[in-house]
Amino acid sequence: MTLAPEGRKMLRIEQRNAATPVERKPEWIKAKVQMGPEFVQLKNLVKKEGLHTVCEEAGCPNIFECWEDKEATFLIGGSECTRRCDFCQIDTGKPSPVDMFEPT
Repeated sequence: MTLAPEGRKMLRIEQRNAATPVERKPEWIKAKVQMGPEFVQLKNLVKKEGLHTVCEEAGCPNIFECWEDKEATFLIGGSECTRRCDFCQIDTGKPSPVDMFEPT
């Protein structure tokens, strides 16, 4: 049994991926990040309203492109996800109790 850094049992796919060395991407494949006014406005709105977005929680590398176009994906019912996708940085756990004051 292999344990993840946080102490949980790793999935088989996680074990295989952990054994594969991570290679750096070539410079030509990297996109330039632009935090335009629409991105900043949406980021401030999400923070002010206390919303949880998949974009932020998952550490999505495309967040700047989507948010600049005023597009976001939201977690409903808290900041945890019941799935445990290998590529995703969203915390995994049981669903939180319903927050009656969560924005609608």
